[in-house]
Amino acid sequence: MLEQDKASPRPQPRVIIFTTPTCSFCNQAKRYLREKGIRFNEVDVSRDEAAARDMVRRSGQQGVPVIDIGGRIVVGFDRNRINQLLGIR
Repeated sequence: MLEQDKASPRPQPRVIIFTTPTCSFCNQAKRYLREKGIRFNEVDVSRDEAAARDMVRRSGQQGVPVIDIGGRIVVGFDRNRINQLLGIR
């Protein structure tokens, strides 16, 4: 491996996950992010109408989870897309 490849990894993008307490895919997504050591902010859209409107504005979707990774939106628990956007192998 080249020395430059060992340089400090690029900083993790900001991750926001829009969820509801009863959403099983939300829980799977949060568990997955924790397992991978990814820091994230969770927003419960069932308790915050403004956040729910923000989620729809960002994604065009009312379903959860919606994951914002550095401004790029993932609708649902799409492990491959999450890995791609976070640089996880």
